[in-house]
Amino acid sequence: RVSSSHTFFCCFALLFLSSSAPQVPVAGPGHKLISIMEVKTTLSVGPKVFSDEEFERFAREVAGPDLEGWEYFVESTGVTIHRRYKEESGLYEYKTHGTMEDLDPELCALVYVDWEYRKVWDSYVLELCPIKDDTDGTDGLYWCVDYPWPMSDRDYTFIREMRVMEVNGKKTWVCLAKSRVFPNLPERDDGVIRVGDFQQACVMQSDGNVGARAFMYYYDNPKGMIPTWLINWVAKTGVPQFLQLMRDAVKGYKEYLDRTGKEPPKPPETDS
Repeated sequence: RVSSSHTFFCCFALLFLSSSAPQVPVAGPGHKLISIMEVKTTLSVGPKVFSDEEFERFAREVAGPDLEGWEYFVESTGVTIHRRYKEESGLYEYKTHGTMEDLDPELCALVYVDWEYRKVWDSYVLELCPIKDDTDGTDGLYWCVDYPWPMSDRDYTFIREMRVMEVNGKKTWVCLAKSRVFPNLPERDDGVIRVGDFQQACVMQSDGNVGARAFMYYYDNPKGMIPTWLINWVAKTGVPQFLQLMRDAVKGYKEYLDRTGKEPPKPPETDS
């Protein structure tokens, strides 16, 4: 029996991990991270909806994920994936880690938060646009994802915030996202399934040379049973294909900005 794991968890969770780069040292199963890190926020983009503690916790894991209680799942094209079973939902949450030798982490972070550019390079995007809660003014994003036939497409309403932080003196980009109900954007009646339980963290940092290291946490409940063949395909075939697509998107970002005359997202300075 296969639990309803996220169909494209690899495609959407492994956004900035190289298909040919070496492994990042990690704390092995049963071992907690013991280093004490200095974490400081320098910049922020998006509404402040996550706590400082949440950002600091995920920021630390880019240097080596805490894998106590997590099981090894798969390694694909230089990316290592661990997972942990959640009793309350009967689903798995995932941690991924890897490095990219030739991509600048700041450029990757800008591509990550540029929703307009995502619609250009990601063919799985059916709809993606900013939204606002009419009741309290909260800003968020609406995302409709193309799922393979015969499964129904899924959509998300969620909030997202990115901070540029210093972790042990290293500039680090941390983006957190989670599902949120927007009363003025109810579930659709055309067969698209609303994913109401979703959480993601993406952390990028220089690898000390000319590339970047990256860490991703991902969990969602897509509702429904996901077949084993699809999970295996994503892990073995879909990941390499998507990683190459992602690398091309990062490398083509400056050309896209020049061609369209658009400006990349610019995080404002904060007092934190």
